[in-house]
Amino acid sequence: MQTSQKHSVPATIHRLYNQPVKETDQFCLPRIQILENNVCSDIGSQGTSVSFQAYNDQVFTLESSMATPSFVAYDSPSAISISSGRSPFSSQGSQSWMSDPHHSPENNHGSPFSGSSVVDDSNGFKHKLQELEMSLLGSESDIIDSCNCCFSSGAHRAGSTASMNHDQLMDMIPRLKLKEVLVACGRALYDNDMSTVAGLMHVLEKMVSVSGEPIQRLGAYVLEGLRARLESSGSNIYKSLKCEQPTSSELMSYMGILFRICPYWQFAYTSANAVIKEVMQFEPRIHIIDFQIAQGTQWMFLIAALAKRPGAPPSIRVTGIDDSQSNHARGGGLEIVGQKLSEFAKSYNVPFEFHDTNMTTSEIQLEHLNIRPGEALAVNFPYVLHHMPDESVTIWNHRDRLLRLVKSLSPKVVTLVEQESNTNTSPFFSRYVETLDYYTAMFESIDVACPRDDKQRINAEQHCVARDIVNMIACEGPERVERHELLGKWRSRFTMAGFSPYPLSSSVTIAVRDMLKEYDNNYRLAERDGALYLGWGNRAMATSSSWR
Repeated sequence: MQTSQKHSVPATIHRLYNQPVKETDQFCLPRIQILENNVCSDIGSQGTSVSFQAYNDQVFTLESSMATPSFVAYDSPSAISISSGRSPFSSQGSQSWMSDPHHSPENNHGSPFSGSSVVDDSNGFKHKLQELEMSLLGSESDIIDSCNCCFSSGAHRAGSTASMNHDQLMDMIPRLKLKEVLVACGRALYDNDMSTVAGLMHVLEKMVSVSGEPIQRLGAYVLEGLRARLESSGSNIYKSLKCEQPTSSELMSYMGILFRICPYWQFAYTSANAVIKEVMQFEPRIHIIDFQIAQGTQWMFLIAALAKRPGAPPSIRVTGIDDSQSNHARGGGLEIVGQKLSEFAKSYNVPFEFHDTNMTTSEIQLEHLNIRPGEALAVNFPYVLHHMPDESVTIWNHRDRLLRLVKSLSPKVVTLVEQESNTNTSPFFSRYVETLDYYTAMFESIDVACPRDDKQRINAEQHCVARDIVNMIACEGPERVERHELLGKWRSRFTMAGFSPYPLSSSVTIAVRDMLKEYDNNYRLAERDGALYLGWGNRAMATSSSWR
């Protein structure tokens, strides 16, 4: 669930490592219906044993849960942190890095997925690192990549040590495991051991590749995050960068690729729409406030579903809140979204009105939401609340303020989808290890859907996922906008704001199960304590919950 707010990170990454890539004509996607008329769209733990189910047959339609438009749009993750992430921590001490990164005091309720095991810093590996520390000479270098990005890494000059020749270094690298080297480098940086950091970064340059295995691709972007963190901090990190931002059509294409090959945004839209449809089944006037409107495609599905309701369809009004990245990807402001949704609703004979709010979510006040009496209100938070600063960042605590504001509107339902990750308040090294663990799973999930040398896939990861990784590693304070929390912490925040959970019905679970049939069998769905967990293998990636 990539970032929907402005990062102080580049839109492109400094270079493509090692392996050449080749152009391909197709995106190598799973079966999916494609939008007619070229309508683009928006693209945003403590292990507990439960049974998981995977699904891989039958094309998902909205007939069983929310009705099907005459076409399906691809949605771009303009918030994914596919991210996503979104998480994409909390009070873990620096000593806990070898244990489950999801085991945190914030995670009171747990996750039905067990976290991936983290690197075991064995004596043998320590010996290897000591050998590297004594043998490698870190040097100042200028790195210029094919994206026309320049980065001066003058901050990492190591102390004077004897250097290995190229052949000796090449001999040693095959004996090292990349994830162990990444973890060790982060640990050395956390301990301010700059000589070891310089040597390990030199080794990492030889091991990572944007067209390699998932951990190699992740390693390329983690390495860039480490470089950026060494260079400076906060808003000064990228003053030495001169990057070319992709055009709006290019960025939309990259977002669309990730949306189509991974179910993270489909999970958000399908689960939220199923809940809203159920809650609003007898309401004649509906107002939806979407705090991450992006391209607005989610509401095409819901409009089509509500149009089939017995009797006259309801009147629907959507208030869309935007962000700069979505604006750039669209190639224009929210009026584009309003026009597309209005035309779509007209084709289904659904009375429709669109209200745009051109400001960041943190700036939203009551007067911006255009509340009208007599309308049933639904509020949608798809991979966006983790971008709000909380009490650990600013005295204003926009995260909790926004929840209290929404509660004061007396909504019939609030839908929340977030990355099941713990990166908000934990110290650097705990956050770093959690980022490695989470995005290893994400890159593995991308890997099954597209060839490793596919240039479009490389561009999508580079422009839509890498920026989140770099932000989490390189930035601190207000400059770090990727601040994920586990569902247990979100549950506490919603409860303190006066919300209670909205019961999860079987229709919501069925809709998501049907959607997952389009994707790899390693995607898992679990239900726990009234929430849905989407996982990749044994790693929980995202949660969907509803509140009232």
